[in-house]
Amino acid sequence: MSLWTSLEPASATVDPGSRATVRLRVRNTGDVVDEYRFEPVGPIAPWTTIEPPSLRLFPGTTGTVELTFAPPRTPDATAGPNAYAVRITPTEHPDAVTVPEGNLTVTPFTELRAELVPPTVKGRFRGRPRLAVDNIGNTRLTASLSGSDNGDRLSYDLQPSNVQIEPGRAVFVDTTLRPRQIIWFGSKEEQPYSLAVRRSGAQPLEVNGTFVQRGFLPRWLATVLSVSVALAIAFVMIWLAYKPQVTSGARPGENLAEAGSTALPSPSAPVASSSAPPAAGEEPAAPVVPEDTSKDDDSAGSDKNSGGGGGGDTTSKEPAAPEEETAADAVMKVAAQSDGRHICYRAYVADQGWQDPVCDGAIAGTTGKGIPIKALNIATSGTKGVNGNGAHVVEGWPTGGDWSHAADGVDMYIGSTKEALSPMEGFTIGVNDGSVCQSTHIKNTGWLAMGCTKPTEWVYAGSPMEQKLQLEAVRLTV
Repeated sequence: MSLWTSLEPASATVDPGSRATVRLRVRNTGDVVDEYRFEPVGPIAPWTTIEPPSLRLFPGTTGTVELTFAPPRTPDATAGPNAYAVRITPTEHPDAVTVPEGNLTVTPFTELRAELVPPTVKGRFRGRPRLAVDNIGNTRLTASLSGSDNGDRLSYDLQPSNVQIEPGRAVFVDTTLRPRQIIWFGSKEEQPYSLAVRRSGAQPLEVNGTFVQRGFLPRWLATVLSVSVALAIAFVMIWLAYKPQVTSGARPGENLAEAGSTALPSPSAPVASSSAPPAAGEEPAAPVVPEDTSKDDDSAGSDKNSGGGGGGDTTSKEPAAPEEETAADAVMKVAAQSDGRHICYRAYVADQGWQDPVCDGAIAGTTGKGIPIKALNIATSGTKGVNGNGAHVVEGWPTGGDWSHAADGVDMYIGSTKEALSPMEGFTIGVNDGSVCQSTHIKNTGWLAMGCTKPTEWVYAGSPMEQKLQLEAVRLTV
């Protein structure tokens, strides 16, 4: 061995986001001039730099290099002791590689982020937002969840109410909001609320949202019912006040037999015949049978048209227009030809209407024309169902927390084809089995990177919510 090494110190501590330096001393114990190259190895090598990267030493001389550790403030910088090493390769003796080892302790830090999806939900009896909690620290996070509002007007059901999150992971908490009082008549009311993520020894992190409570019946209906009841009461009162009186016109002592002398003739009176008796030697005329007029014009017309050999109605009916093919029709055809998971979809394009459905990664919508998408029709096979919601440029999430759901082979619609609503800017989508991947084409931006869900989770696709850019085309796979 022609090399002697020493790490000073052999163990060091560093905070994520800062730097720590260790000196490595190297002595050439051989009898020839040699050049030594230094290379960091191990799991923390990406954060390690060595200056200078090589040393040229004469026999019996010593040189020093500095190892600088700069772990990022991310979950990748795992808290705790981390072994590291430096590979030293002599140029003159490349087989005599030396690998001194040391230990670097990364201090723990805790940082989390929470977001409501969507931040505003609407409903008459309940709202169902989801709370996403991300652990962006480098140590395991344990927290409890709770909800509150001014006036205690809402009740909260959070599932789960306690979470444990590994570094770099996220959990989704299903939240059900229920108003304590129902608005039977009247317009909607906005009720601000907040969900808190509480950790031991730290300030709670609060996320604010809004629950828009709708009235059970609109105010105009209450007005109509009140007017109807008032009119009904007024009619009854008028009827009782002006009810006609029925009186007899007979005078006292009048002979009722005389009053009935002009009654109808007796049933036994003979009825005169309008025809003369037949002459001698002539046969009596056949009795006249009255014409049966019980058939109406429609049945007469049907007899004419249904008569055999006659000149019936020869007008032919116009052929019915072909039915529109939906995403469910397309996915059933694909599933019949190929086993496995499939997804088919079509876009409702502004000023053009529904396009033909496409499947498994093909493009729906338009690119380079500036024409936005207003609604999507999606159907899957082999995923145990699909769910999603649509976001619009102006209105945001019109349906709030009410997501659309559809089983395999059934059409799901998100967004809106109504002319009064603005185009879509994005959407959420998830499947119950497997994963769904998406890529979206955004106005003035182009195609965004493909994103995929984990099993039973969902993903948002489209323009960032704060940019409000129109959605123009999509590609979906499962």
